Amino acid sequence: MLAHIQGALDRQEVDVLREAMAQATWEDGASTAGANAGEAKRNEQLPPDSEISRALGKRLLSSLLANPAFVSTAVPLRIYPPLFNRYGVGDHFDPHVDNAIRGDAMTGARIRVDLAATVLLSDPDEYEGGELIVEDIYGSRRFKPPAGDLILYSAGSLHMVTPVTSGLRLASFLWLQSMIRADEARSLVCDLDESIQELAPRVGADDPDLRKLATVYHNLIRYWGDA
Repeated sequence: MLAHIQGALDRQEVDVLREAMAQATWEDGASTAGANAGEAKRNEQLPPDSEISRALGKRLLSSLLANPAFVSTAVPLRIYPPLFNRYGVGDHFDPHVDNAIRGDAMTGARIRVDLAATVLLSDPDEYEGGELIVEDIYGSRRFKPPAGDLILYSAGSLHMVTPVTSGLRLASFLWLQSMIRADEARSLVCDLDESIQELAPRVGADDPDLRKLATVYHNLIRYWGDA
């Protein structure tokens, strides 16, 4: 699965997050790289267990869960607390695959990592380089979207952030366990939900065919949900 959700955060929310991040203390980003990716990663992050990281993560997550496109695409069951990073000149993250399991030291919660998401908090004209590249069945996809956009992709996909050559790239990143494990099934459910949302204003919520589609949608989640 690979999805680009435009405007997942509005500009006001982006500005609030950035203002708080500007006052924060940062640390080496290697602590969340995983055992196989530490040497390939060079950036900074807000300390994951710090008060500011947790507070900003809760705020960001509240906005994402209120976004119908995000919920429809991810079908989230559990979400690892969002983290925040920044890439300065020379920073990068070489090609890697995310760990399959993530544990939160503060709560003891563990999740199976089905999906990863990157929320950009800098606009493209604020930095050079720093593209997110994700490999999927169609080849390499490159992303450098406006601040507030979210890129959602399978955590098992090979992905990277190219070296930043000027400016500063700010972002949030998070991992999710979906109610539907299989990418193909999740994509079909998402497509069906989008069709329902498009049809509803035209035919009315009481349309019998629309109700049938909605029934199929909910039963597919019951059938494919294995979390």
